[in-house]
Amino acid sequence: MASVNIYLNFNGNCEAAFNFYKSVFGGEFPYIGRFGEIPASEGYTVPEADKQKIMHVSLPIGEHTVIMGSDTGGEWAPGFTPGNNFSLSVNAGSKEEAEKLFNGLAEDGKVTMPLSKTFWSENFGMLTDKFGIAWMVSFDGNMQK
Repeated sequence: MASVNIYLNFNGNCEAAFNFYKSVFGGEFPYIGRFGEIPASEGYTVPEADKQKIMHVSLPIGEHTVIMGSDTGGEWAPGFTPGNNFSLSVNAGSKEEAEKLFNGLAEDGKVTMPLSKTFWSENFGMLTDKFGIAWMVSFDGNMQK
């Protein structure tokens, strides 16, 4: 069964924001990764200025709720606008469920990253639905076990 959480984007101050949220909600970060940790790939090198920026961080704030976030800007998010800097993140219970949800949400919308295997997830994709809502859909499978 899928779960839905909020994914927040920041313009270079994600780490400060999440340390603030941690001070308010308590808890620990199960994962915090930086853009400098992205494996090298043909045709793309992370600029030196972006290597310490947050690629992904998560903070559980309740039994079933997690806030997640990353820094944006540069090539990967040229349209950063404060106030519109969030996505709904759906974590599916299976690869098939991820595909069903992704394809359903993408109908008449715009796929910004096709659903595919990544170095952090068995299946991950991003889209904006026909109503302008940004979504991230993933199935982690055995990637984080």
